[in-house]
Amino acid sequence: MPPRRAPRLLPRSTIWALGCYPADARAWDAVPVKVIRAQLSDVSQAAPLFAAYREFYGEPYDLDVSASFLASRLARDESIVLIARNDDGVAVGFSQIYPAFSSTRLAPIWILNDLYVSEEARGTGAVDALLDTAATLAVDAGAVAIELSTAHTNLRAQAVYDRSGYEADTVYKHYEKPLP
Repeated sequence: MPPRRAPRLLPRSTIWALGCYPADARAWDAVPVKVIRAQLSDVSQAAPLFAAYREFYGEPYDLDVSASFLASRLARDESIVLIARNDDGVAVGFSQIYPAFSSTRLAPIWILNDLYVSEEARGTGAVDALLDTAATLAVDAGAVAIELSTAHTNLRAQAVYDRSGYEADTVYKHYEKPLP
């Protein structure tokens, strides 16, 4: 796999104990956003966003199933969940990241599997704050890349990833085999 350009990172001086405010000026235009790394006690804030995210991708909105799934991942330390909060402390976005490894690079990578910002919070910088925080935490954990995918039809998300320094994979074609 060819080397990829690293995503744009926040200066370490902006990192707070549990998260950060984005240093990028785009994020200050409307509402200050703080990103925290979720704990089990934060599942009730992330679950409605996760349920809405799943609904966006054609799954039924189910708050209980969403909360259970997130709680299970966090309890088993299988994923990292980030929550973006507005200045009133209301959760307006989340991301879920799965640490993994690249055998070819012999190094950790992170898979940003889920990313969602509520419709009313789009354009406030929440998505930038989530992506920037994920990149900073990934670097701190020794990861060499963050991988993600989105629907071919999700042009808005593609524009966000493009401006955030992510590059479309033009070398590898990805496959998936549904299992019974």
